Amino acid sequence: MQTKSTLPAGYRADATGRLVPEAMIKPIDRTRDELVQELVRQAILMNGTLAEFKGRVFADLNAFVELSAEQYGVKFGGKKGNITLYTFDGRYKVQVAIAEHMVFDERLQAAKHLVDECIIGWSEGSRDEIKVLVQSAFDTDKEGKINTGRVLGLRRLDIKDEKWQRAMQAIGESLQVVGSKEYVRFYERVGEDQYKPISLDVAAV
Repeated sequence: MQTKSTLPAGYRADATGRLVPEAMIKPIDRTRDELVQELVRQAILMNGTLAEFKGRVFADLNAFVELSAEQYGVKFGGKKGNITLYTFDGRYKVQVAIAEHMVFDERLQAAKHLVDECIIGWSEGSRDEIKVLVQSAFDTDKEGKINTGRVLGLRRLDIKDEKWQRAMQAIGESLQVVGSKEYVRFYERVGEDQYKPISLDVAAV
């Protein structure tokens, strides 16, 4: 893709890469281009500022947790886990949460096979809504991914069937943590015990 510096003098490239003489570009199209270019430039700067702020927040929080732990002769290593810190007057709080990314390995297929056998065996006299709930738990989304929450929800069903219990064991053993991500959130108290998020999401401001 050509950049401004590689374009012939007096030409601009359109969205398809076609060269268009600048004299043929309507004034409103030029103005729109300039507006979007400037707003995106500011957005990129803001993105960098937020990234720098996020790094500073985690560094400061980790340093404080280490300082607090040292009061008891404890020294941490690695990620510190979920924490919530309050101001002295309780007006503000900062929460750090670690969200684990979990996936199922090949043992989920064994669990699904056992569950399918249970459903076939329950065809006589079993409640249809239970069948729908169980079968829908293994449905995939548009990206072909299985909803972890729905599958794990099956383990909360109080079903004593021995084959079902084996299926639930297979589900539990097939779940693997493949990564984690730290999130930090800021809150301001708006009532006696209610806190409103201080959003850093442009769409939510």
